[in-house]
Amino acid sequence: MAQQNPQRMDAQLVIGGRYHDMDFARLELLKLLAEHQQIRVRVSADYRDAEDLGDCRFLITYTCDLAPSEAEQGALSRWVESGGRWLALHGTNALLEFTEAGVAAPRGFPLLARTLGSQFIAHPPIQPYAVELADPGHPLVRGIEPFETDDELYLCEYHEREALHPLLHTHFAGMAPGFVEEDWRGATAPHLVMYLRPLGAGAVLYNTLGHCRGHYDMRPAMDYYPQIERCSWEKPQFYELLRRGIRWCMGELD
Repeated sequence: MAQQNPQRMDAQLVIGGRYHDMDFARLELLKLLAEHQQIRVRVSADYRDAEDLGDCRFLITYTCDLAPSEAEQGALSRWVESGGRWLALHGTNALLEFTEAGVAAPRGFPLLARTLGSQFIAHPPIQPYAVELADPGHPLVRGIEPFETDDELYLCEYHEREALHPLLHTHFAGMAPGFVEEDWRGATAPHLVMYLRPLGAGAVLYNTLGHCRGHYDMRPAMDYYPQIERCSWEKPQFYELLRRGIRWCMGELD
């Protein structure tokens, strides 16, 4: 019997914001999506298409300091609740404000933070840290050994943490210099590196890894950033997690 061709899947990819090498992240994610011939991708730099996600099977975002409007936040939440799958990466939950006291994390998108299950607050300096499996039997991480990465270790405020399904986590109790909320020495619970956030008939898969920055990505703070940063993008485990995340978006992993 002749094998049927896979059914077309429409996806939305949002890559935008500040302080990261969005061109690098966009290219890498498009290459991974191109491994599946049936996926057709619409690419945007913001959330203006949030109210037009009805035909999309899934959404992938890699952003930083990019806040959807109140209407866009509502559209994203309703889309997930109606069955959408959202792979949210790295700074999607980050909103930044540069103050004399340091970098603040204004709570400026409450519905987005609730939908995602977290909001970025701070990170210690980029340095190696251990990524451990929180649920070794889950298909999204099964068979991946604990690994070390040098990335931004996201310190987050969680929303409805009891509803989150941890997949990867790490431990940190120290300082995050440069941020207004810098003192995390009392932290006892693990910091989530990757988790599932069920919401209605859909879900969000959040992976905090994947910082990247090139020479020209820190304007207006500086015109030329001296060091190229690729962090977890240099780890095969991260690419495996991304591939599995895409398969989860396609409904192949649960």
